[in-house]
Amino acid sequence: MVKVAMVSDIHLDINKVNVNDTLQQQSDWLNRNGIGIYLIAGDLFNHFDQSVSFTENLQKMTPNTTVKFIAGNHDMVNDISYRELQKPVAETYLHRQYFDVSNTDWRIIGNNGWYDYSFSAAMHRPEADFLHWKRAYWIDGAIKQPLSDPERMAVELQVIEQQLLQAQREHRRVLFMTHFVPRIEYLRITSDDRFWNMANAMLGSVHTGELLAKYQVKYVLFGHMHIHPAPRMYAGTVYFNQSVGYGTARRHEWVTNDFQSEWLKRVHVINLDEKEE
Repeated sequence: MVKVAMVSDIHLDINKVNVNDTLQQQSDWLNRNGIGIYLIAGDLFNHFDQSVSFTENLQKMTPNTTVKFIAGNHDMVNDISYRELQKPVAETYLHRQYFDVSNTDWRIIGNNGWYDYSFSAAMHRPEADFLHWKRAYWIDGAIKQPLSDPERMAVELQVIEQQLLQAQREHRRVLFMTHFVPRIEYLRITSDDRFWNMANAMLGSVHTGELLAKYQVKYVLFGHMHIHPAPRMYAGTVYFNQSVGYGTARRHEWVTNDFQSEWLKRVHVINLDEKEE
């Protein structure tokens, strides 16, 4: 049995966290609790280089735990190009990669994900409207890419399906980690709130959830939405959103008053059992 700790959206820079203290606190907790794998589903910093540095330092400090992360939209804003983002630029970076858990039939697959406006399809707006809104109101407007958002998501869906098909052929159970939202059931959809209905377009894709159901994925960790739901099952897949979120004066989403306490409330541990007979 392997213990896996999962969390997302820790926003260490926005939350003005002392990075050295946090590294030590998380390393101590991982060691003390016998965690074999630590997964962070994106949004560590607003600088990709800092996200890599944090995870690499944590890995060095905690050699008995495998530390992996994927990039959220915040990690993508600075220090990384679209093309570089698709490459295995760090040992701790799991996007478009996977690793098999020793002595089990479990495979952990990572993909940053993206969005294709399918969550807002009921609005019947052209793509140009969503792109204009994104550039005006959303942090992602600063992220440069050679493709449209639907085109970018279509590429990732192809990669995800290839990875899931390979896992299926090799009879691997899958824990899938992504940043963006894979199920429309998590969204707030109203008939009169135009802002949130436009924002929904940038949260993820219904097609991600369809693929996860098609290939009977066991567990999914995602982030992006700073919400605190209990684990939920859809189409036989258990979904976890373990976002820490913002603890700022302007947006205080925490139920505690300090980062370490909030991280402890949000980090979630599951056990990956031995190989099924």
